[in-house]
Amino acid sequence: MPDAELKTLMQNLEESLNEAISESAVVIRVIREIREAGYDIELVIDATIGSSPAMKVPAGIAAPDPVRIEPVRLRITPEDAKFLKSLKIAIESDSA
Repeated sequence: MPDAELKTLMQNLEESLNEAISESAVVIRVIREIREAGYDIELVIDATIGSSPAMKVPAGIAAPDPVRIEPVRLRITPEDAKFLKSLKIAIESDSA
């Protein structure tokens, strides 16, 4: 694939991600709630997108299974929870 075509596809991906986030009903609702609570908000999301040529698997050889990424578990301190609550951001309690 020519570099210009890859650059165009990467630009399309960046625009698609920006559009998906900015038009997300959940994101819009939470931002509105934060503003209604009396706070100004600026949302900056930095996504690093990289690419490399895909490995070609010779015929007759099975492709490797995709890597499964485990979800990240955050440890929320009482101070963190209090701050998030002041921003009207609900957190899910870990019942495990």
